[in-house]
Amino acid sequence: MNWKFILTVFLLLLLLGCVEKVPSEDVPDTINKELWVKMLVEIPAGTLEKYELNKSSGILQMDSIDGKPRLIDYLGYPANYGMIPNTLLPKSKGGDGDPLDVISIGPPAERGSMVNCKVIGVLKLKDRGEQDDKLIAISKNSSLQHIKSIAELEENYPGISEIIETWFTNYKGKGKMTSAGYENQKVAQDIYAIAKAAYSN
Repeated sequence: MNWKFILTVFLLLLLLGCVEKVPSEDVPDTINKELWVKMLVEIPAGTLEKYELNKSSGILQMDSIDGKPRLIDYLGYPANYGMIPNTLLPKSKGGDGDPLDVISIGPPAERGSMVNCKVIGVLKLKDRGEQDDKLIAISKNSSLQHIKSIAELEENYPGISEIIETWFTNYKGKGKMTSAGYENQKVAQDIYAIAKAAYSN
């Protein structure tokens, strides 16, 4: 038998053994597949301190009003809150000119940490008349990690989506934030795709 043929077969088998199957969640831009993103945690679940990423310096810092640290005058955040790096949703596309906001359901995460989470929908909000939508996600280490949609969340865990909507429409004071309700994962994927493209341009 030709030694070159044997060597070729051996190398092919070796290469095939090194190829890993890429799970569907690692292909986020394909419709009908799960959308997994990395979220920078600005505000851990249960806390009141309002932190955000400074777009100029890249530093996570406490927000302030009139030189005083900003504290939420309400219950603590109902879930981890943050943003998706390398995204930008301009006002012309229905955003506020900032990276995409994410609410991730799961155990409290450390401020400044990156959390893998699965996007299941979007909460359509307006802040004093300006669009301020929030992607809704489930943290990878959450006991609810099997949930794939807002409808499934509402069916299996009644009250969670209502709590989140009630919190965000009241934490700034009565009438300042309004909600048009939830949209499904397809709408969330479309928003994500627009924000990724806008950041790249």
